[in-house]
Amino acid sequence: MIEAADIREWRNHDVVDLKGRKIGALEAIYVDTTTDAPAVATVRTGLPTRQRLVFVPLDKAILGPSYLKVPYAKSLVKKSPWIGTDDVLPAEQEKAIFQHYGMTYQPGANGERQLARR
Repeated sequence: MIEAADIREWRNHDVVDLKGRKIGALEAIYVDTTTDAPAVATVRTGLPTRQRLVFVPLDKAILGPSYLKVPYAKSLVKKSPWIGTDDVLPAEQEKAIFQHYGMTYQPGANGERQLARR
């Protein structure tokens, strides 16, 4: 398992897909609010003048010497829900991220967010 403290050190490193194709640069980590374990990363993609942050789950991610390899195709990640580079994930958009990757979304018992940025 990747520890939250460790992965923050990887900010701006390349994020690659299973075939080693660069998706973008690691921007931030969102942890699961119930376990505080890293759950989702934002990846900075696009042209320098038109960048955005796309979301990718960190389950089964592998840390390499200078990259983070995720078990998803580049095309799938690039089509995931996204936010602007200065934005914060709205609570109502969390479910769409999980649905995009075929994962189960579990908000807290009182509707609390499942993800928190670290």
